[in-house]
Amino acid sequence: MELPEGYQLTEDLKRMDFDRVTAWLAQTYWVPGISKAEMERSAQNSALVLGIFDKQGIQVAFMRLVSDKTRFAYLMDVFVDPAHRGKGLATVMVQYAFDHPDFKTVIQWVLGTRDAHEVYRPLGFKEFEHPERWMSRFLPWRSER
Repeated sequence: MELPEGYQLTEDLKRMDFDRVTAWLAQTYWVPGISKAEMERSAQNSALVLGIFDKQGIQVAFMRLVSDKTRFAYLMDVFVDPAHRGKGLATVMVQYAFDHPDFKTVIQWVLGTRDAHEVYRPLGFKEFEHPERWMSRFLPWRSER
């Protein structure tokens, strides 16, 4: 899938508008109140960070990926500004990660979502086939632990 006309995708961490990204994510159910410092630290420690910018150069989407670049990848913090939703921007970012040369050998892609299952199903995501094999340790989110 290609980007709609007028949009540009980048993995250049220096171009990310962390004020904007933090404002978006601080309002989400998964990291309410996240600070800019936490957002920047998480991005710096990710295997891949993507941003999409409109023709005015304003960031309109964000995604990051945590991975060993060999077998496992976890999509995180996928967010598209509400004014730019419905254009396939999230799909473009995920497909970009799938096609990225650093992740060609990855066989296990995971993500967590409460409400965007139908965005990810067409990309091949489904519920775990063997959920009894998976475990997690999940602590409630608190900004700046």
